[in-house]
Amino acid sequence: MTILATSRDFVPASREPAARWQTVLRQAVRDVGELCRLLELPESFAKQARAARGPFPLLVPRGYVARMERGNPADPLLRQVLPQADEAADLPGYSADPVGDRAAERAPGLLHKYRGRALLVLTGACAVHCRYCFRREFPYSEVPHTPAAWEPALAEIAHDPSLAEVILSGGDPLMLVDQHLERLVARLESIDHVHRLRLHTRLPIVLPERVDERLLAWLSSTRLHAVVVVHANHPAELSPEVGLTLARLRDAGAMLLNQAVLLRGVNDDVNVLAELSERLQAQGVMPYYLHQLDRVTGAAHFEVEESRGRQIIESLRERLPGYLVPRYVREVAGAPFKVPLDDLRPNDGEEPV
Repeated sequence: MTILATSRDFVPASREPAARWQTVLRQAVRDVGELCRLLELPESFAKQARAARGPFPLLVPRGYVARMERGNPADPLLRQVLPQADEAADLPGYSADPVGDRAAERAPGLLHKYRGRALLVLTGACAVHCRYCFRREFPYSEVPHTPAAWEPALAEIAHDPSLAEVILSGGDPLMLVDQHLERLVARLESIDHVHRLRLHTRLPIVLPERVDERLLAWLSSTRLHAVVVVHANHPAELSPEVGLTLARLRDAGAMLLNQAVLLRGVNDDVNVLAELSERLQAQGVMPYYLHQLDRVTGAAHFEVEESRGRQIIESLRERLPGYLVPRYVREVAGAPFKVPLDDLRPNDGEEPV
């Protein structure tokens, strides 16, 4: 289960004062009733959401709440974070590990699925609890949480010259304090065959305060080619403050890409996704992937039929230049790459795998 936002992973090291982003995060909304009051939603709505919370609690920064529409229970940002009764559904085809993370583990916290790159799960902590999270059931307690504990995974990377790229993920890797990230990146820099550093992070979108001077300093000084893959699903997430944060990451030398998830009631609409691509490009971010929902237990109510997803992609191709159309993909456990869905057609009424 995802570790709560009191995780030791981002407690200030030694006795250094808390960074501003940590203070902002501590003030995040954790109570369903408070969230509904802020959004001027009826108490009956809050009662239903509170009953549906289960073991995966609400967590959402107040700056993200401010982008939601007051009085609208169907707001697409709210839908991503508010517990719903549908999460209790136990449906066939949905599981705790829909993408085969456990089978791909080479060392504690190190996943190796694709040729030339490996992924480090650094933490279970996030700044927001997305209800569709494919790792909401991941056993984060078994993942290393300190630089010293990462050594077995780093040794595996050092002994495999085929690995040119290391991906930092979680949870969210930017939930770690910069002291830990600096030490980890320095260790990766010492491995000659590692050339690229990729960060998969939602924090620049939901908690832009995290991109501060210290983060930018180590990011801009690394010898590794830095790629930051952010996660925005809806254009309303791209506030002016987020735009300024993304500009700072670009100025630090990072390549910026976005990966979204196709979500029912959030962005399963060509107009929404076209606007998302346009606004991403205006803020210097290239649309990268549009993921078909990973079938994690509790997220079935977000799934959009693949046939509908392909229709949306075809409509996007008619409206946008090719470089603004994200690649529509599904992650299949054991496959050597993300399986493209935008060029596939069903046979005899069956969906492709």
